[in-house]
Amino acid sequence: MASSAAKAIGFAGLACGVMDIAAALTVYGGLGIPPLRLLQGVATGAIGASAYSGGVPTALLGLFFHFVVAFGAATVFYFASRGLRFLVSGAVLSGMAYGIAVYFFMDRLVVPLSAAKPRGFNLKFMIIGLIIHIFCVGLPIALAIRKFGGSGSPNTSAVGVSVSPA
Repeated sequence: MASSAAKAIGFAGLACGVMDIAAALTVYGGLGIPPLRLLQGVATGAIGASAYSGGVPTALLGLFFHFVVAFGAATVFYFASRGLRFLVSGAVLSGMAYGIAVYFFMDRLVVPLSAAKPRGFNLKFMIIGLIIHIFCVGLPIALAIRKFGGSGSPNTSAVGVSVSPA
């Protein structure tokens, strides 16, 4: 079971991390934000505004933190899915809902508690963030956990019904 947990969390975290950062770099790059600045922006959560003057090292720190969050989100979903089997049996809907939940958890709790400078509400950026989190965070995590996570319990089917031998 530990092997399937590590495999599921590993694939889910990697898929989420790569897809999310690729989407962010693409979308925000199209809005004129260079990759270095975007990644340094992630690092501001840990070290504040000084991240913007830290060059490549603070961008790499931001990328590291980005993947810490991605693997953390995958880990939470994996362990939640062990008790709430509908998370994997209905992976598409639960993944989309999880992406929305992760967005609001990050936006309303993590970022305000971090060293990042507070930013005002922007509907356009919220919609962009929600779309990215639905398709590049929640869905890849849920689908990877469904594919690689095993059954969660030897006596439980994919829909959470007990299947004991007769």
